[in-house]
Amino acid sequence: MKRIVTLQDISCVGRCSITVALPVISAMGVECGILPTAVLSNHTMFKHFTCKDLSDQIEPISDVWETEGISFDGIYTGYLASAEQCGQVCRFFDRFSGEGNLTLVDPAMADNGKLYLAFGEDFPAAMAEVCGKADVILPNITEASLLTGMPYRTSYDHSYIRELLERLLELGCGTAALTGVSYEPDKLGVAYLDRNGNEFSYFTKKCAQSYHGTGDLYASTVLGGLMRGLDLGQSLALAADFVVACIEATAESKEPRWYGVEFESQIPLLCRMLEERLGERE
Repeated sequence: MKRIVTLQDISCVGRCSITVALPVISAMGVECGILPTAVLSNHTMFKHFTCKDLSDQIEPISDVWETEGISFDGIYTGYLASAEQCGQVCRFFDRFSGEGNLTLVDPAMADNGKLYLAFGEDFPAAMAEVCGKADVILPNITEASLLTGMPYRTSYDHSYIRELLERLLELGCGTAALTGVSYEPDKLGVAYLDRNGNEFSYFTKKCAQSYHGTGDLYASTVLGGLMRGLDLGQSLALAADFVVACIEATAESKEPRWYGVEFESQIPLLCRMLEERLGERE
């Protein structure tokens, strides 16, 4: 069984970050280790929350793992709380990444044209350093514009997306996969470009609803697919289809949209979808 580790925060209540990554990746048949960067009482879409920064624990935990000879087939990072943590993650990559394992970075820092309020203007440059060490990065269009210095656009064509992808590769990553790409009003998807010039895109229907935590759900599913032997295009497509199913399930519930996407009831579907795609490879 493959083993990965994810570095991001734990929100004790609310569906995001590690509370999404751990169950989803485990359900896909991959051991999921965790290195929490912070512990929150609940995610920040609630009116009130507590937060305990765990930056001082990252390197001591890393030291113990190195002493014990613990290794990982994959490293996955999500929300990082500060530029300092970005530096710690870069050092973690230096210690634990290498030939035969995969590093995936979801540079969760912005959406809808704006940097998250918790971050200062120096944060995108720090996150760019993390992205430069990754095999695969999964920014949305806002994050890509901040990482590259390109203008953010809500109306664009294929050439704009291509330039964004090319500029993301200049950071040093192996493959840039851009999420939230849409050329038609009723379609939403992902496009990637790798350092060998290989391209891929996949589109699903664009749901009317949006929910907190779908980005974490998407990245976690992508990594699970890669660890189980799907290629990147297959993993991106699987994740897109699964997120749509979860959004549709959530739309039928009475929970407010800010609480999070209902993925738990759809895990059996994810397992079936994964096995079907693995079967297609045989």
